[in-house]
Amino acid sequence: MKVLLLNGSPRVGGNTSIALDEMVKVFAEEGIETEVVQVGNKPVRGCIACDTCATRGKCVFDDIVNELAPKFEEADGLVAATPVYYGSANGTLVSVLDRLFYSTSFSKTMKVGAAVVVARRGGTTATFDELNKYFTITGMPVASSQYWNNAHGRLKGEILQDEEGLQTMRTLARNMSFLMKSIALGKEKYGMPEKEEHVFTHFIR
Repeated sequence: MKVLLLNGSPRVGGNTSIALDEMVKVFAEEGIETEVVQVGNKPVRGCIACDTCATRGKCVFDDIVNELAPKFEEADGLVAATPVYYGSANGTLVSVLDRLFYSTSFSKTMKVGAAVVVARRGGTTATFDELNKYFTITGMPVASSQYWNNAHGRLKGEILQDEEGLQTMRTLARNMSFLMKSIALGKEKYGMPEKEEHVFTHFIR
């Protein structure tokens, strides 16, 4: 099994990295392969709604998003991690997720998603909610922990003082591992959930 972890921080080795490292250790103990990709320091533009991906099968902008697409398709789980900027996720990570989810046609159903948020003080729960929306609109079960998946620290390494935050990361990784393994067993015994043809309703005045 494999988990793809996206680090939305532009700072290599910062507090967001430390939070993800705590998860990676547990995944290794659980026999789950991981790949961490630092996306927060990449030059990524937002979606321009050109719909070229519908015909080309990939985003028109050939950057880190198209590199992530096959990794995401192969993975059993996805972790999206970010520092908080003005009560929201890092804009680069949002652009990556917007385009990654929209431009890929493969089914995300039953891939497990988890959001990880790091902040000096506030904005964590709003950012947590923001990231979870990518999972819940695509049939991805959301992994939970003993608390909302956040940890605190401003300067590099300060997160190490947040013992509860680090424990929350470890618990999240254990729960995510259990969920992925359980889903794999469920697929073997019961198959995938039946899907209806998608109905799109538009609200207009």
